[in-house]
Amino acid sequence: MKANESGIRPAERLSSVQEYYFSRKGKEVARLNAEGYDIISLAIGSPDMPPSPQTIKTLCEEAQRPDAHGYQPTVGIPQLREAMAGFYSRWFGVELDPKTEIQPLIGSKEGILHVTLAFVNPGEKVLVPNPGYPTYTSLSKLLGCEIVNYNLRPENDWQPDFEELEQMDLTDVKLLWTNYPNMPTGARAQRATYEKLVDFARRHNIVVVNDNPYSFILGREHLSILQIPGAKDVCIEFNSMSKSHNMPGWRVGLLATNAEFVRWILKVKSNIDSGTFRPMQLAAAEAYRNDDAWHEEANINIYSRRRKLAGEIMNALGCVYDENQVGMFLWGRIPDSYADVEQLTEKVLHEARVFLTPGFIFGSNGSRYIRISLCAKEDKLAEALQRIKAVF
Repeated sequence: MKANESGIRPAERLSSVQEYYFSRKGKEVARLNAEGYDIISLAIGSPDMPPSPQTIKTLCEEAQRPDAHGYQPTVGIPQLREAMAGFYSRWFGVELDPKTEIQPLIGSKEGILHVTLAFVNPGEKVLVPNPGYPTYTSLSKLLGCEIVNYNLRPENDWQPDFEELEQMDLTDVKLLWTNYPNMPTGARAQRATYEKLVDFARRHNIVVVNDNPYSFILGREHLSILQIPGAKDVCIEFNSMSKSHNMPGWRVGLLATNAEFVRWILKVKSNIDSGTFRPMQLAAAEAYRNDDAWHEEANINIYSRRRKLAGEIMNALGCVYDENQVGMFLWGRIPDSYADVEQLTEKVLHEARVFLTPGFIFGSNGSRYIRISLCAKEDKLAEALQRIKAVF
């Protein structure tokens, strides 16, 4: 990379990545808003509703304590680890030892970094889904890993093609990233897929990491890869409170796996951070105890109403989508009349003043798709629909 005026050069690793799409595009949207365009953003998956009242109450009460403000253990406080284990037992039927088989995280992005550092040497390979969460690729590149994409396709319900995986050169592959319920496609988790992934991991000595933050959004079936016998030996699962508990800014998540993997990851994490604010951990523990009624309203009812409006937006744009999607986005294929997806999304942005996500940012298999976020109030979705109808 070029030196600046002082002759200082950045690290070469920066040449392997670009600024995150939403960071870059967000600047343009901010400029348009400053010019009076009043852009409605249906792009980012940041829940716009609050956590449960008891969660906020616990944070406020605990933060008033004079002894609550010191450094905290990187492993997390026992109350949080026990709440996380209880959450997995209650909703997934998976029993975890809170002392040894759970590691609290400062969000899943942190977990991607720490797991990669713990398992992959520079030059070794990681299997990343196409389409998939861009951070699987960008962080791996920053750490000097070689990216090997595997395909997710609509004709296979956006599940891995295991025949194709078996034919790939798996030399030096250390990790396989997977994400169900899937983002960006909304494909549901399938027990058969989890069974095949566990078998694949065992036979090829590869660690499978399942990123599982969406199992509560628009779905009543809660699946975990750790439900599969033997999965804990070869798999790691992430779970985040951002989506399921309306806590994206809190940065609280977890990984669950066997005790040895946790110890390896803790070696990395303990050298990077100094724990999470204790009142936040106690409040998160309280959130894990939200009752069924809270989840039904926050994760099912509200998103169902929004999903209907998002479907009408897809229809207005002439896009085709699968009605069986779950998660907090709607994924749709654009009409063949457009040369590429940005021809559509830029028209929507500049003429209808609505910000949608082009699917190419998730990989080449998303290049003919758009993604609509459900993280907007119904009145905003309805207004976006009317603006789009006026243009299209």
